[in-house]
Amino acid sequence: MNTSSETLSIGDIKVIGRLIDASNATLMGEIVSPNSSIKVIYKPIAGEKPLWDFQDGNLAFREYCAFLVSDLAGFNIVPATILRDGPFGLGMVQQWIEIDKTVDVVEFGQSEDSQLRKLALFDSIINNTDRKYGHLLINSDEKLFGCDHGVSFHSQNKLRTVIWQFAGEKFTTEEVALLERTREVDFNGVFEKYLTDIEISAFSDRINTLIASGTFPLPSDEWPAIPWPPV
Repeated sequence: MNTSSETLSIGDIKVIGRLIDASNATLMGEIVSPNSSIKVIYKPIAGEKPLWDFQDGNLAFREYCAFLVSDLAGFNIVPATILRDGPFGLGMVQQWIEIDKTVDVVEFGQSEDSQLRKLALFDSIINNTDRKYGHLLINSDEKLFGCDHGVSFHSQNKLRTVIWQFAGEKFTTEEVALLERTREVDFNGVFEKYLTDIEISAFSDRINTLIASGTFPLPSDEWPAIPWPPV
């Protein structure tokens, strides 16, 4: 089922479980309306742990901004996401993706699948500092989604990912078109309530730099290239 962001805003959230491996409060919930029942991930701001290099109480906003980039620029790789109230206050609410448990995400994540190229490009744009194999969600239709984008959009280059197999490769015509489409969206207005002016400016600069280079970025020698643990 393709859940729209509007659908996530209708009905109360009932918490039915918790993802215990997550570093911040990550709750499984259910939104029940007269015509449907939807599983969601609910991350209340109140459950966020402070980080030295990101603003306190801001991770949910960054998750939402990642969805907006995916949605408005046409990447279509982040599950429907909104900001709304829940049992533990304001937080990020995202469509739950039922994964195909027969897929080995580590093996898939090291492949040359074109969906991974798109995700690698997306991560380069949002400056994702925590792309792990466990953040790759493949459903029964073999559609790839990416989740957990709370530590993204930093103004400094902090790209950290397990998807480096495309580093240095030239962008395809379709990938250049995605970059151009992203540049055309007025993200200054879209992000102004959620990110700092410096972060918004850096976001635009990254897109321009990627278009100018025409290639996937290389790992930085000033920042760990792979998150730990990688899964």
